[in-house]
Amino acid sequence: MAITKQKKEEIIAKVEDIAKKAKTIVFASFKGLPVGDQTALRRALRAQDVGYTVAKKTLLRLALGRAGYEGQVPELQGEVAIAYGEDELAPARELSTFVKKFPDQLAFVGGVFGGKFVSKEEIISIAAIPGMETLRAMFAQVINSPRQRFAVVLSKVAETKN
Repeated sequence: MAITKQKKEEIIAKVEDIAKKAKTIVFASFKGLPVGDQTALRRALRAQDVGYTVAKKTLLRLALGRAGYEGQVPELQGEVAIAYGEDELAPARELSTFVKKFPDQLAFVGGVFGGKFVSKEEIISIAAIPGMETLRAMFAQVINSPRQRFAVVLSKVAETKN
C-alpha cells in the first residue's frame, strides 16, 4: 500500500530528528521476524533507552543524506530498521543480543557512529564492547588483583611459619 506524500514527509522529519539527537544509529535488516519477537525486541530496547523505528529505505537515505554525515550510506538490503540512542554503545550492544538470538531473521547492515557512516563489521565490533558498569568492574578487578595475590602469598608464608 502506497503512503501519502504527507506521511512520507513526516517519516523523513522523524528520521532527521533522530539523526540530530542520536549519537549512534544502527541499521538492521529483518525478514520473517514474528510480531511477538519484534514486540519483545522493542520492549528490551526501550528498557535501555534505545529507540527502534522501521522506515522505507529511500526515505532513510534521503533523511540521512540531509543529516550531513561523513562517508556513504551502507548498502541497505531487505527490510531495514534503525536502532538509535543517546548512549554511543547501547544501540549496537542491545540489538546484538537479538541478532545472536535470531540469526536468520535479523542482521546488522551498518550504521552511524561518531558522525560518520560505518560498515557492518565496525558495528559488530562496537556491539562487542561491554557496558560501562562491566568496564568499571573489570577495572576494579585489575586494580585489586595484585593485592589479592599478595595477601594469598602472605597467608601461605604465615602457614609455613607455624
